[in-house]
Amino acid sequence: MQLRIMSLKFTIKTVLAAGCLLFSTYTNAQEVIVTDSTSIQPDAEVKQKDVTKQGSQRMKVDGIAAVIGEYIILDSDVDLMYKDMQSQGMSTADVTDCNLAGSLMENKLYAHHAIQDSIIIPDSQINGVVDQQIQGLAQQAGSMEKVLEFYKKESEAELRDEIFQLTKQRQLAQRMQQKIIEEIEVTPEEVRQYYVNMKEKPMFGTEVELSQIVIEPEIPQSEKQKVIDRLNSFKADIEENGASFSTKAVLYSQDPGNASDGGRITLTRKDAFVKEFKDVAFSLQEGEISEPFETEFGYHIIQVDKIRGQTVDLRHIILIPDVTNASVEAAREEIDTLRSKIVAGDIEFAEAAKEASDEEETKNDGGKLINPRTGDTRFELTKIDPELFKQVEELDEGDVSLVLTQKDRTGRPQFKIIKVTKKIEEHEADYATDYLKIKELALRDKQLEAIEEWQKQKISDTYIKVNGKYRDCDYTSDWVKN
Repeated sequence: MQLRIMSLKFTIKTVLAAGCLLFSTYTNAQEVIVTDSTSIQPDAEVKQKDVTKQGSQRMKVDGIAAVIGEYIILDSDVDLMYKDMQSQGMSTADVTDCNLAGSLMENKLYAHHAIQDSIIIPDSQINGVVDQQIQGLAQQAGSMEKVLEFYKKESEAELRDEIFQLTKQRQLAQRMQQKIIEEIEVTPEEVRQYYVNMKEKPMFGTEVELSQIVIEPEIPQSEKQKVIDRLNSFKADIEENGASFSTKAVLYSQDPGNASDGGRITLTRKDAFVKEFKDVAFSLQEGEISEPFETEFGYHIIQVDKIRGQTVDLRHIILIPDVTNASVEAAREEIDTLRSKIVAGDIEFAEAAKEASDEEETKNDGGKLINPRTGDTRFELTKIDPELFKQVEELDEGDVSLVLTQKDRTGRPQFKIIKVTKKIEEHEADYATDYLKIKELALRDKQLEAIEEWQKQKISDTYIKVNGKYRDCDYTSDWVKN
């Protein structure tokens, strides 16, 4: 059982990785969806050749590796997945065609049963993702023409349709995986039994608990007013003189992600944008331009191009007010003084954080940092951000770092000091000390077992045909149905 679970972990991770690589992995493969009007012979080995479609259009068809429900996996899918793993720097030393074929079959199985279970993903949600992907491709390549040439597509519409289909299938698979495990929990007794039954207790690396104080240079009101006035002048020129919002975004917007595309954004209510931005975007009518408004990133104006249900196509311009040399110097002096008082014992670090830190997320908790991966306060040194590692690796428990300079998300300088509030050296797993980590391991294994059981049942209930060399693979799941 343990061997099967470990093997399943590889296939799940590979499926998820393939899903993230999405377009670059499968763009050049031909995927066939089987419908009542489509005639295929799953048992046949289809040699690579040209096949005439309606009219004079021609398409390339390669060997069919497997059929999973309504989906076909081609030999080229397996080849492209392997090459793309290499191009992304993923280790392929122990990866075989059988591993990849098994992963692809799992992905198709999830997507097939997501449809059977009436899991619905609105086209508007997929379109939003597709828009962002196409914008990113065009920006990376330099132009849409270069993108179409690279991916051998005749038009943007053809490219968009293929990305749409692949994106929808990936999201269906993810939703199906989530549905399988969404209600799985572990009780404290299950965690205890899991720990007791461990044949070999895992080793946990050195961990630290950290707190920090961040001081940001104050932005003078005069600098804020400068960008507000400038945005108002853009708005007036567009509304009164017919100037192009898109052109002004290209020329002046400080958003590196979409300025070159005229500030274009496709936004849904579920997208991870700051609240202030979404509130303004969904309050406007088509063609309307907002007043300048502030977010944590700077000052914006928005023009809505089109409203499509719960999706809005818009353009935006952002300007970021500058800090002055005087405000930067004042911030540096403030944190230097604060550190000196902490080191001298004149004030506790947590108290200083509450009084002076500009980081709203941590100041009220004395500057304490929360590990976003685990939800607790402990960070394993070997797994933290490399930049943060460099800042704390030489610190002992109770030490306060020197003043560190970094840039915020807008590129403005900010200063911080870090304290190691607790340091736990490398150790064998302990039930009391490492309960949350042990619970995470127990939950993960219970989820893997549930997925394995689901796969076993669904494979028996689903039409599956594996062809050629892939019939001889030693899969962890019974894809060949021996």
